[in-house]
Amino acid sequence: MEMNMSFSHDMDDEYEKLIRRMNPPRVVIDNEACKNATVISVDSANKHGILLEVVQILTDINLIITKAYISSDGNWFMDVFNVTDHDGNKILDEGILDYIRKSLGPESCFTPSMRSVGVKQSMDHTAIELTGSDRPGLLSEVSAVLKHLKCNVVNAEVWTHNTRAAAVMQVTDEETETAITDPERLSRIKTLLCNVLKGSNKSSLAKTVVSHSVTHTDRRLHQMMFADRDYERIGEDVLDDRQRPNVDVVNWYDKDYSVVTIRCKDRPKLLFDTVCTLTDMDYVVFHANIDTLGPDSYQEYYIRHIDGSPVKSDAERERVTQCLEAAIARRVSEGLKLELCTTDRVGLLSDVTRIFRESSLTVTRAEVTTKAGKAVNTFYVRDTSGYPVDAKTIDSIRQVIGQTILKVKGNPEDIKPVSQESPTRFLFGGLFKSSSFVNFSLVRSYS
Repeated sequence: MEMNMSFSHDMDDEYEKLIRRMNPPRVVIDNEACKNATVISVDSANKHGILLEVVQILTDINLIITKAYISSDGNWFMDVFNVTDHDGNKILDEGILDYIRKSLGPESCFTPSMRSVGVKQSMDHTAIELTGSDRPGLLSEVSAVLKHLKCNVVNAEVWTHNTRAAAVMQVTDEETETAITDPERLSRIKTLLCNVLKGSNKSSLAKTVVSHSVTHTDRRLHQMMFADRDYERIGEDVLDDRQRPNVDVVNWYDKDYSVVTIRCKDRPKLLFDTVCTLTDMDYVVFHANIDTLGPDSYQEYYIRHIDGSPVKSDAERERVTQCLEAAIARRVSEGLKLELCTTDRVGLLSDVTRIFRESSLTVTRAEVTTKAGKAVNTFYVRDTSGYPVDAKTIDSIRQVIGQTILKVKGNPEDIKPVSQESPTRFLFGGLFKSSSFVNFSLVRSYS
């Protein structure tokens, strides 16, 4: 049976490759048609998931999609995107424009084999996927275990939402700086991390997966949190009506579509998050209109399930609504954004997150990257009590890290003023004194 399924899959791929060769994608980039954006048009043979692949490529190079028009009825896919950089400027860099043409055009790896977008094999590092209940200090505990096991975290992304936490981490062996391949060691890593995730309640929902494959991190995090059912509205983390995105799902019976409309605050990667969720829930987008109006975004999708039917019941409609709300909320991080730039070393993540934990800060989202021996880490933190972070805490972090540049942006209420008490002393003073200069920048996040 597996052979037949594999044969059928291969035949489908070959057929799609043939269609592609007969009708190669066409990419047109126009910097004259729109006053304040670069217009990118993509025409291609249609297949399930193609919209996500295009949006993923554009967002991965940090383009902001301000408008989009999508049509994919029949066998042809036609997309028009208005894009800018993060400063709202047109894309004029020829290197970026050439990358877009190659990534979306006939020469690209934008092929039927990309059904699992971004999946490839790598022996440079070991990938660890973690899901479990969120709690203050969880990232500190996980990174401390990895340090103890002589694993260096070279890249990581951590999301928390609705009492759940998910992380994708790429680690290397401390000595060899390559992937960890010993089965016994991998098993021990998996067991110890799973114990940390379970915590004192021994939750059966904690999960650890170790592999050598490389996935598209953001898409994988959406899939992991979806599988963990973080979209279910429970407890104190439920958004009130003022904070919740306005998501509406109705059926257009004359055309046999379901129409999904989303109104919410705009932010980078919003379109990717919603398209990713619809795709992974097996819905096909036939038409769509995306528009940014000032600080707000309006998205309208005409969808059917992959089996050809519109949304069939109130329960399905509610599930689509909740899942889209969750997809939008997962990346939203209100609180303090801390950026750390320094020379990478084993245990750096463990040391920094331990400082946060001892300062009564909890990490709500984190991005860890390493390039050419430099670590660039971004943390979104809040006080475990739920109040604004005390300015004394900021002073204490400055003392611990040493030579720092600290900037605070946003409303004065975001940080409690320093009282006249003696400054708090950290147990970890001098932790970074032997390290090279550390740049720690603190800003308010509104994303």
